[in-house]
Amino acid sequence: MTEHAPSTAFSLPQMGVLRRSKSALAGLPARVETALERERAQLPLFAPVALGAGICAWFALPAQPQWIAWLLIWLGVATGLGVFARGGRFMQMLIVGAVLMAAGCMIPWAKALLVGAPPLGRAAMAEMQAVVLAAEPQASRGVTRLTLAPDARPDLPAKVRVNAPPEDLPKELVAGDIVRLKARLMPPPAAALPGSYDFSVGAYFSGIGATGRSIGKVERIVAGKQGPGLRERLGSHIAGRLPGPEGAIAVAFATGEQAGISEEDAEAMRRSGLAHLLSISGLHVSALIAGVMFIVYRLLALSPTLALRFPLILIAACAGALAGLGYTLLTGAQVPTVRSCIAALLVIAGLMLGREAISLRLVAVGALVVMLFWPEAVIGPSFQMSFAAVTAIVALYEWPRTRDLFARREEGRVKRLMRGFAALLVTGMAVEFVLMPIAIYHFHRAGLLGSLANLVAIPLTSFVVMPAEVVALVLDLAGLGAPAWWVTGKALGLLLALAHHVSALPYAVMRMPAIGGGAFALTMAGLLWLMLWRGRLRLAGVVAAVLGVGLIALSPTPDVLVTADGRHVAVRTEDGGYALLRARAGDYMRDQLSEAAGYEGEFADLATLPGALCSPDVCSVTVKGMRLLATRSSYMLPWQDVVNACAAADIVIADRALPQGCTPRWLKLDVRALGLMGGALILADRRKMIAGRDPRDRHPWVIRGGLQRRMESSASAITGGSQRRPMRRARSPADSSPGN
Repeated sequence: MTEHAPSTAFSLPQMGVLRRSKSALAGLPARVETALERERAQLPLFAPVALGAGICAWFALPAQPQWIAWLLIWLGVATGLGVFARGGRFMQMLIVGAVLMAAGCMIPWAKALLVGAPPLGRAAMAEMQAVVLAAEPQASRGVTRLTLAPDARPDLPAKVRVNAPPEDLPKELVAGDIVRLKARLMPPPAAALPGSYDFSVGAYFSGIGATGRSIGKVERIVAGKQGPGLRERLGSHIAGRLPGPEGAIAVAFATGEQAGISEEDAEAMRRSGLAHLLSISGLHVSALIAGVMFIVYRLLALSPTLALRFPLILIAACAGALAGLGYTLLTGAQVPTVRSCIAALLVIAGLMLGREAISLRLVAVGALVVMLFWPEAVIGPSFQMSFAAVTAIVALYEWPRTRDLFARREEGRVKRLMRGFAALLVTGMAVEFVLMPIAIYHFHRAGLLGSLANLVAIPLTSFVVMPAEVVALVLDLAGLGAPAWWVTGKALGLLLALAHHVSALPYAVMRMPAIGGGAFALTMAGLLWLMLWRGRLRLAGVVAAVLGVGLIALSPTPDVLVTADGRHVAVRTEDGGYALLRARAGDYMRDQLSEAAGYEGEFADLATLPGALCSPDVCSVTVKGMRLLATRSSYMLPWQDVVNACAAADIVIADRALPQGCTPRWLKLDVRALGLMGGALILADRRKMIAGRDPRDRHPWVIRGGLQRRMESSASAITGGSQRRPMRRARSPADSSPGN
């Protein structure tokens, strides 16, 4: 057997390997430049992605030092690459991307400083005189929502929102009226649990500094001069011509107002994946503009003189654009409507210029416009869902294989119908796949049958409901709209029947607990990468998306859920259900806990669980081998008994400030800690806690002083340090026994 001398680091075989690796590394920049050259048409599409990432960073980072660090890092990267790096498309892309990442952080920061409304510092009773800015009946909740501008009250925010029972309001209250009322005002509510909706963010950018409820009668002092607006008059007219649940849906299609829709119908639309039809978006705007263009074009074409002398298609396009602008303003100029209107105007401009109208660049321009003027919308589900759906559809049909498969061709009627049906099915499945992570992240649930339901609902809405409603409104000018209203009502009845049928099917909805922002960001980054590239580069997005979906699927179910005020606690039972610390919790709080836990069943009473020791004031239960102690009343507790009970527990939860001597074996969650972190989810078996927000959060809508005052006032509930009001002495935690 021949023996070979051992090779050294400088032997010929090793030197060959080094030469090959060096040549491969040397050729890497050239290969990257070649790939980017092939994809140069796609590079501008990543501008809104980089800008949106910077906007999301400002909302995610807790305080000003982190915001400044973000700006300095990306501006430093851009400067360094510009000074030291060689030219090339790759370096140019990195420089522009770094600048956009920094600019994205600055946009919401600047808007927050310029137009944001600081929230009310603490709850207050206020008697005020105010101008009514809006009066919106909320039929499903049995209240009317008033947006008010307090007069001569510098101690109150410039704009407040108050709910009032209809019987306490003067008749025909409209915007412009001056009223006098007494109300209990509170700061706009923040998220009660990790992953829950945070109203305080949207309220800050909308200028709403307080919310509350009226107490007693609302007195009208001066009647406004403007009377009901066009939107209100149109909604009242439709509701009068088409009463019942069908009329409420028709009002939503025409004006965007969903307050009249019952909770049962709204829930059925959500579970069946048809809720997007209720929000004025691309479907409605496109149908209206296309209908106006078709009618105007056909009417003008009846005249040979006009047809020969004027560009009728351009005239019809301008008429459609004006109709789209008017519809957007009429429905309140919400983000999906604005995005759809901008996209439609760009399509019309493309038609006028003879360019390809519908493309991903059009979607990117629309996204940039929304980001510049409404940066706070980027973190919301409306913006994310609308742009993700449109991007998925356009990217799908820009793929050559899809375009060839579903392109029109000479074939029989049956094949043409089958091809159209397949196109609708594939499009619906693609949209559902892209929207599912967004729905799970924001709403903790996603419809599994939405693509099938939309196969019927979208054509029904586009070609029957909306045209019939428009025709009915036009014919009502001459009092002849009854037949069209009958058609509209029957079509909407079919739509509601479809929603209720699909929502009642097994596995119509998949529920999941609150998921982490990292898994969601990875999933969406992979999907965007997959949709925006055209060549083999897109395959890397598949890997990232699959990995993100896997992380979402493996999201753990919390064992304990605690709200930000410490009042409500849900504990997972051995059979997979949940039990509540306060069995009398209202429907709203039960819904919040259900969503965060990904749980759809009924809640049990924590006091009825095996091994639970509960009194009217405290409750103790074992969770995954850990002893949990929670307060369930606001009465004074003896200091020494509290300290002893804390020492015997692993987790202590309280809706008050606990004394320093309270030292549980693992986790102490009193109102001080919970208020700073915005609630908590506890994974007992992993000994892990997930907070709703960073305790260092210094965004302008976060109330710091008010929280501190609430903590200080609640501290007296432990030791009785404040004796200004009599307090019943609660029994000792050690006295708790089953059955109490």
